[in-house]
Amino acid sequence: MEAAVKIRNRQEFLVVLTVAAFALLVGVDFILEPLGGWWSSRQAQIRELRTQVAEGRQLLRREAGIRSRWADMTANALPANTSLAEQKLLTAVDGWSRSSGAEVTSLMPQWKNESTNYLTLTCRVETAGSLGTLSQFLYDLERGPLALRLDSLELTARDKEGQQMTLSAEINGLALLQPNRQ
Repeated sequence: MEAAVKIRNRQEFLVVLTVAAFALLVGVDFILEPLGGWWSSRQAQIRELRTQVAEGRQLLRREAGIRSRWADMTANALPANTSLAEQKLLTAVDGWSRSSGAEVTSLMPQWKNESTNYLTLTCRVETAGSLGTLSQFLYDLERGPLALRLDSLELTARDKEGQQMTLSAEINGLALLQPNRQ
């Protein structure tokens, strides 16, 4: 009878052990691993949110400077009217050539509509003069208040001594479009 009790205890032990192993398997596969993945994704999300908060705080600290820069950009942008914008750019180029002594030999403006918020006026400018006059022309262009960007520049000598040079530049001007307010 003792042998029968031992066999029965052993069978009960094996059943309990099997149930425990199955419960452990279910716990690991269906509870622990999903919770671990959820925890990792939650930590990544918290890290991302902390980064965004830090960036937001930096923007708030720089708000006055950013607003000032934006006000300068909007005040100095070319007009949305294409003919007025071209006239403003051509007047500026004429002023730069007069103040520097460089001779403008060619101007080729072209409009690009890349967005609903702005237009870009690309202008190919070719000037001639000495290195000093062309340097002054570029200085005036960069120093001016207009929202212009010098994209490319090519400088070539027109004589053997390099006293007379030709400057080819591509200038991009920004014209901000006002959104329709309803």
